[in-house]
Amino acid sequence: MLLQLKEITKTYKNPSREIRVLDKISLGIARGETLALTGESGSGKSTLLHLIGALDGFDAGEITLGDVRYSGLNDAGRAELRRTRIGVVFQQFNLVPTLTVDQNLAFHSRLAHRTDSSWTAEVAERLGLTDLADRLPEQLSGGQQQRVAIGRALALKPDLLLADEPTGNLDEQNSDAVLQLMLDLVREVGTSLFMVTHSERLAARLDRHVHLRLGQIA
Repeated sequence: MLLQLKEITKTYKNPSREIRVLDKISLGIARGETLALTGESGSGKSTLLHLIGALDGFDAGEITLGDVRYSGLNDAGRAELRRTRIGVVFQQFNLVPTLTVDQNLAFHSRLAHRTDSSWTAEVAERLGLTDLADRLPEQLSGGQQQRVAIGRALALKPDLLLADEPTGNLDEQNSDAVLQLMLDLVREVGTSLFMVTHSERLAARLDRHVHLRLGQIA
């Protein structure tokens, strides 16, 4: 297993009560496996993705990525994990607006000091971005921005790719095309994929599909 979650619990507190968003979640993803997580709005999908991405802390349980235990990491250790081993594709793209397509594609791998110019160029070509290299994000369509976000994450050759509703802003035809490109690339690199999606149709195209309901795997 590349990723293992054991009895992960996450709660949020407000002035009147404590809300348990995730309740003893246990889950594993093998190296090179693709897994889709579905669930209704508010079921905890994005929260779980943020925990796996070391973007937030959990209250109980343990997450391990390879030989790294999350509970033993300080802020710097979590940042290092995100920088070197985890790629993230956000629903809202989160491209750097002042950087060109080429610069955005290389951004994460440069932060990790693992730039591979030939691989980045291949990713750009496979994603149909070569002719857009000098454009800024504001000059791109939504589908083009999404492909840049996917390319940026995969240029790193991460152990794990996290994708939060990666086709949520696209129509069905473009959703299918973008997902297929992402699946082709992760399988070529050997990256594991954890994808949050509202679409049962898209989820069925991954190796495995689990459903989150009221903070638990249904």
